[in-house]
Amino acid sequence: MTEPAATEKPELTGWKKIAVDFGPLVVFFIAYNRFDMFVATAAFMVAIAAAVTASWILTRHVPAMLWFTAALVGFFGALTLWLKDETFIKMKPTAVYLIFAAILGFGLATGRNYLKNLFEKAFTGLSDAGWQQLTIRWALFFVTMAIANEIAWRAFSTDIWVHFKTWGDTLLTFIFALTQIPMMKKHGLVLDDKPKDP
Repeated sequence: MTEPAATEKPELTGWKKIAVDFGPLVVFFIAYNRFDMFVATAAFMVAIAAAVTASWILTRHVPAMLWFTAALVGFFGALTLWLKDETFIKMKPTAVYLIFAAILGFGLATGRNYLKNLFEKAFTGLSDAGWQQLTIRWALFFVTMAIANEIAWRAFSTDIWVHFKTWGDTLLTFIFALTQIPMMKKHGLVLDDKPKDP
């Protein structure tokens, strides 16, 4: 019997992954609608800490992306509550997107493809040229989303920003990811991993 690779870490799947990835955002949205931005920020911080804890309990590790998000939520959330200024929590998405774009851009400039390192197993067959194009596109998308977040919180009401943050950028990210599939297929992506008949 073949033993599983010792270095392969278990990953959350199904409803557990959805709960960990999107649960804190839903908690933030509900808390804002029932109370105010400061209660919502505190609830968001508690929810992201719960997501980190749940990930550790269920898989015995916490993905780097979740650690990173939790750290920024903690930092900007603490500033928001301490200074009683909701500007900081509104700026958090901008910081996240710009850091993601910078990391991807730095990787490409130094001959590393961090997106490939993270998602190579999920995108079987994608060529190096495909990974490079995908990374460039995601970096530009993150910059665009940072600009969109700045416009949303500076030019519109807090209510509109909360709806954009909760539903708008999630939907835009999903749509953008779907639009990359044709390019990825052109560069070798295999969507059907079922064994073919000889």
